[in-house]
Order: sequence, then structure tokens, then C-alpha cells
Amino acid sequence: MSAGTAGDGSGGDGSGACRSAGDGSGGGGSGGDRVHFSYDGRPMSALPGSTIAGALLANGVQAWRRTRGDGKPRGLFCGIGVCFDCLVEHNDRPAVRACVTALSEGDRIGSSGSLGRPSGP
Repeated sequence: MSAGTAGDGSGGDGSGACRSAGDGSGGGGSGGDRVHFSYDGRPMSALPGSTIAGALLANGVQAWRRTRGDGKPRGLFCGIGVCFDCLVEHNDRPAVRACVTALSEGDRIGSSGSLGRPSGP
């Protein structure tokens, strides 16, 4: 069996994108190093090197924003920073793309009130 490769979603390319144990435990079932963060005030943890989207998905959160018109749930879509479906609030900064932003110890992540435009440069 080979290690994960780029593009297979396993995170084996070293990017840490969407790494998860796949068992609903939030990733990394061995109890090793974890990054602790909060999502809408709830404490969570994930594997070091995870993106915000990967960490949320590993903790069972599949949608973290709603569309403007009819309030449909949105979460990860493209996974490469091209679309704006995965926007979250990150440490009080609105409209941050969760799929390309690394998670850090103590981060505060919140459901996005944004309607589809990224903040800042």
C-alpha cells in the first residue's frame, strides 16, 4: 500500500488539506499532537497542518455558511481557493477561504455571514 499522493485527497502531498481519520473523531485517532480551535464557540481539535476546511470536515461540520437568496447551506466545494463557497470568519476576520487557510492553535472559526466575496488581499 502506498502513501497518499497529490490530488488523492489524503493529504499525502504534504499540504495537510482535508486530512482526517475518517472515523468522526476529528482525525488522528492515536491521540498524538492536536491543534485546538473553536468553531462557533464549540471546542474542537484537528491534526497539525490541516486547513480550516479539513479540520471542520474532520469534526463532522459539512456546512458553515448559507446562500443569500434562499439560505442553502454551503461548505467545501472546489477545495482549491477558486470559488467562494467555503468562506468562514477566522479570528474575527470575515470572508476567509477555509480550503486554503491553515489552521493554527487557538484559532476562532465562525460561520460566515459573508455573501461570497473574500476579504483583504
